[in-house]
Amino acid sequence: MASPVSGGTRSTNSGSHRKRKAPGALATAYLVLYNVVMTAGWLVIAVGLVRTYLAKGSYHQLYYSIERPLKFFQTGALLEIVHCAVGIVPSSVVLTAFQVMSRVFLTWAVTHSVREVQNEDSVLLFVVAWTITEIIRYLFYTFSLLNHLPYIIKWARYTLFIVLYPMGVTGELLTIYAALPFVKQTGLYSIRLPNMYNFSFDYYTFLILVMVSYIPIFPQLYFHMIHQRRKVLTSEHKKSD
Repeated sequence: MASPVSGGTRSTNSGSHRKRKAPGALATAYLVLYNVVMTAGWLVIAVGLVRTYLAKGSYHQLYYSIERPLKFFQTGALLEIVHCAVGIVPSSVVLTAFQVMSRVFLTWAVTHSVREVQNEDSVLLFVVAWTITEIIRYLFYTFSLLNHLPYIIKWARYTLFIVLYPMGVTGELLTIYAALPFVKQTGLYSIRLPNMYNFSFDYYTFLILVMVSYIPIFPQLYFHMIHQRRKVLTSEHKKSD
């Protein structure tokens, strides 16, 4: 599942009044570099989508124009788990791992592995949502680390998720659903009995369980972000008054 689009819980909450130890100078420099690179990467993806659309005059099959950078930079987000684990980012390792791995899973274990779904419009739906989300998110991180955060970026981070988060989740669910017949037909990643380990695994059933897991998780994350938006932007207005 896509992480909360604007104001994800794996970020440092700028609206929180709790005091947190800031990373050292070396760690801060590294994090700034990482976020700048990731911002540039997702901008490359955005430009690729727009250029291909203008050249083809159609939004169909745009995925192929950005497949490689999408895989590279989405997989690069795995470093965020490391950042939490070593303590240079004060976020939950478990929550960050869940959010990052859900996207990496969709990128590699669904979209890459089931090539038949790459033509689906639902893929473009979550790719566009992810792209806008990540550009804003990494810009937010970068400027926050530099202690110079423009209000427009903060506003975008805590507002655009209202549309982008449901958009991304819808694209993800439709893509997994479209993959189901091909997974069932080919037995992709499934392990059948009998075997020497006396273990079986049905990837088709696993994907259905993944889809079902969205039911309790999505509302919790979405309404958490609504709460975060009120807290952060309301406190900003009070400061300006």
